[in-house]
Amino acid sequence: GLTRFSTRAHICRAALEAPAYQTHEVCGAMEKDSGVALQTLKVDGGMAMNATFMQFQADMLRIPVVRAANVEATARGAAWAAGLAVGFWADTKQLAAQWEEGARWVPTMPADTQQKFLTSWNKAIQKSHDWIVA
Repeated sequence: GLTRFSTRAHICRAALEAPAYQTHEVCGAMEKDSGVALQTLKVDGGMAMNATFMQFQADMLRIPVVRAANVEATARGAAWAAGLAVGFWADTKQLAAQWEEGARWVPTMPADTQQKFLTSWNKAIQKSHDWIVA
């Protein structure tokens, strides 16, 4: 947590780590609901340009995180979905052939360390419940 000894660097690191913890929670819920274990997380967008964040994400998920060669692939993905909907592409196999890997991160953090980080995150979330009384 924040103390009087926290620096700008600590706050910046927390800003990078929080989305990784949130992604861990979302992926866990998806796996639980679908019964399908995630093997790889493909990423794009602005935060995907930060190697520190990408490594931390791989460490938290304990799976490879793969960045697309085209990091601004969100618009392209929307165009692909529209093209599928109107029959421009026959199936997703045609689209998968167009996707290119730009960079890859694999988990390097020991599992016990990862678990300690997740336990601390969950403890912080629990402490934040009912923080503001209406």
